[in-house]
Amino acid sequence: MKNDENTKLASSTTTQSTSMRPDLRSGGALLACAPQEIRDAFLNDMSEGALLALPYLFEFWALEHQLPPEGDWRTWVIMGGRGAGKTRAGAEWVRSEVEGARPLDPGRSRRVALVGETIEQVREVMVLGESGIMACSPPDRRPTWEVTRKRLVWPNGAVAQVFSAHEPESLRGPQFDAAWVDELAKWKKADDAWDMLQFGLRLGETPRQVVTTTPRNVSVLKRILDNSSTVVTAAPTEANRAFLADSFLTEVRARYAGTRLGRQELDGVLLEDAEGAMWTQSMLEKVQVDKVPEFDRIVVAVDPPVTGTSASDECGILVVGARTGGSPQGWTACVIEDATIQGTSPRGWAEAALAAMARHGADRLVAEVNQGGDMVESVVRQVDPLVPFRAVRASRGKAARAEPVAALYEQGRVSHVRGLGTLEDQMCLMTVRGYEGKGSPDRVDALVWDLHDLIIGPASTWQRPRVRGL
Repeated sequence: MKNDENTKLASSTTTQSTSMRPDLRSGGALLACAPQEIRDAFLNDMSEGALLALPYLFEFWALEHQLPPEGDWRTWVIMGGRGAGKTRAGAEWVRSEVEGARPLDPGRSRRVALVGETIEQVREVMVLGESGIMACSPPDRRPTWEVTRKRLVWPNGAVAQVFSAHEPESLRGPQFDAAWVDELAKWKKADDAWDMLQFGLRLGETPRQVVTTTPRNVSVLKRILDNSSTVVTAAPTEANRAFLADSFLTEVRARYAGTRLGRQELDGVLLEDAEGAMWTQSMLEKVQVDKVPEFDRIVVAVDPPVTGTSASDECGILVVGARTGGSPQGWTACVIEDATIQGTSPRGWAEAALAAMARHGADRLVAEVNQGGDMVESVVRQVDPLVPFRAVRASRGKAARAEPVAALYEQGRVSHVRGLGTLEDQMCLMTVRGYEGKGSPDRVDALVWDLHDLIIGPASTWQRPRVRGL
């Protein structure tokens, strides 16, 4: 068959198939999981034109986070880890906006802005990259890259212009009905460039934009996410593992699993520091250690929930060890496990806390009794009557109790084993005004009781040994 006939067959089948969107969504994932005989039967039943079109039917092959959400939205943010398929999703969205039913038919949008950190990055990633617009487009719909004018021109007349976020003023004047913004969270002039783009996004009835980015705690991204017209999809790096080298995943997970950098760059999680936070991401990244030292004492602290149902707050259970040789000014500690659990009975959390003690050979169990009173100790002793137990009662607010603990971190006297991301997220939302996250900071409360018992309390009562003869 001649090339032009192939193109016509592919184009005709693409036009027919894309009208069946509900049946196409993520069909490729189902096919990939099917037995070999089902895959063979599926492909053998297809016409030649359908086979030619199949690689370009993105809705068939796409992962769920790569498909636009339903509903009325202005901004779609795709947050994902490195290699999660964000670029492909952005390129395919542009295709769906500008392409019509046939190669020369108009699409929904005709004037598109492609904005990246630099012109070079837009060209090499968004336009000409392996997952860029040119690579994703079928032959009969592939746009022409006009180098000197820095733009793509489709056979139907649609145009996508390239812009650099380093030059926000270049966005003053042009107007668009669609935009693709890539890696917004690392732009140096992000706020200015984003604002200029919004003024230009004014063509058509409902101009839209897609943002593909690895999340970072920057003001412009948080502002976009807080907007009621924004929708979000997210995925970790592993979601796209079929298209990534196994050695890459093994290496980066071994090196960054459990770190805040890993949660951001691999899991695609937006990690926030509250204004006035006692701990910050950068501070906690620096205190992580790979090797746990020998300890003089180990304590398990528990912050029990008020109730024991699936809807209850978590039961914070933290294990901390300390080296207590010499004067208290030289004592150091290391958080060695977060054993927090949720949705269990009082006996359930008591068993979990005692199991943590057994794993680490802990010297004492410390539990807050503000909510449960004597019942807390009673529950623990029903499981182990002889456990060394200390009840603590909060007489000050959470922020006031946490401040001296934060001071220990500032002095470099507390470290963390890797893998305590959820605890660290809570810590970064604890401010002098109180906790600014959702629910209760149960893990932080348990951490505070640990360090009060191991270092702060003993230091307040420690007396320097008297030297004989003085």
